[in-house]
Amino acid sequence: MGRKRRGRNEGSIYRRKDGRWVGQIHLGYNEDGKPKRRYLYGRTRKEVAEKVISALAELNKGTYIPPHPLTVADWAEEWLKLKEPELRPKTLQLYRQELGLAIPELRGEGPGLGSMRLQEVKPLHIQATLHTLAQEGYVERTLRKVFILLKALFEEAVRLELLARNPLASLRPPRVSSKEEAPRKAGRTLEPSEVRALLEAAQGHPLELFFRLLLSTGLRKGEALGLKWKDVDFERGEIHVSRAWVKLGAGGLLSSPKTPRSRRAVPIPIDLLHPLRAHYEARVLAVGEEAAREEWVFPGEDGEDPVHPDYPNHALRRLCEKAGIPPVRVHDLRHTYGSLLLARGVPLEVVSERLGHASYEITLRVYRHVLEEERRGYVLTLAEMIGEEPSRPQA
Repeated sequence: MGRKRRGRNEGSIYRRKDGRWVGQIHLGYNEDGKPKRRYLYGRTRKEVAEKVISALAELNKGTYIPPHPLTVADWAEEWLKLKEPELRPKTLQLYRQELGLAIPELRGEGPGLGSMRLQEVKPLHIQATLHTLAQEGYVERTLRKVFILLKALFEEAVRLELLARNPLASLRPPRVSSKEEAPRKAGRTLEPSEVRALLEAAQGHPLELFFRLLLSTGLRKGEALGLKWKDVDFERGEIHVSRAWVKLGAGGLLSSPKTPRSRRAVPIPIDLLHPLRAHYEARVLAVGEEAAREEWVFPGEDGEDPVHPDYPNHALRRLCEKAGIPPVRVHDLRHTYGSLLLARGVPLEVVSERLGHASYEITLRVYRHVLEEERRGYVLTLAEMIGEEPSRPQA
């Protein structure tokens, strides 16, 4: 009678000559009939028996995943590549930086969490990593971002059956204090007198039209730098936003707009339309209409790429000094546009659409302080509301 083959869900435990205990699990047979085995090691028989029982339970439930040498750092690199088609380059760079806090191997340092095998990581390792970052002075908001990215990283490994379980599944994200959760202001709003002083100081500057554009339309810096003349519809008086020129490393990179709602048509005020048309017509005379339409509205020195993303920052700082006003960021010009619109009663949904926010809630959160000031003016007596007394002017 032939020798009985060991079943797929059976295992054995034995002791080696060196005293170490070994558990052997049979996983079936290869195509050539040779058995497939997994070996589990431990210092005692009880330790190995527990490992064998656990592995056999996984086999019975269909959740068993064969061991492999993939490290956390290797998987993080692969995961970032998988995310590349769906993320903007700047967002991808931010993901790498934030993951690099927990996985130092991503920034060329270590050894750390990244040197561990992916399948070896336990909740305790994640907790220890976050604790170390907290000890180094990173605030809870940063720790929370790292936690969310790590959870997504390991969850994708579970989905692709590289892991049986996410080690962060049982952990809670770091608590963010109420102080940190308070909405941060997007920036300061220039007073009308400051806007006038800035525009006066910018007269004749190579980026005069650029700064006027941001103050008149609320475009993001990258959206304005990414404009070509073909994106400007002079007949309809609209600018079509379809790309952005963002900083990446020491240079710039073309990217898709920040959110789906960022792809939008923005109306051009009449006082901006005339200088825009004059610049365009000058380029048409120089190179012809077909070539001019493909040119950048704000070209760099060689004309091949737009202006370097850092140039507007440096230029604005010097213009603020010239104008005698406190320094502002380029983004503050966009913030000024949104604040001035709301202060003049333009509906929230219109402002949100113009700015290309992902939702009205974002606009409300960013400009809540402006809206609260406006609301204070809407305090009417009952007699005024029912028309018995003329309404008073708003405060």
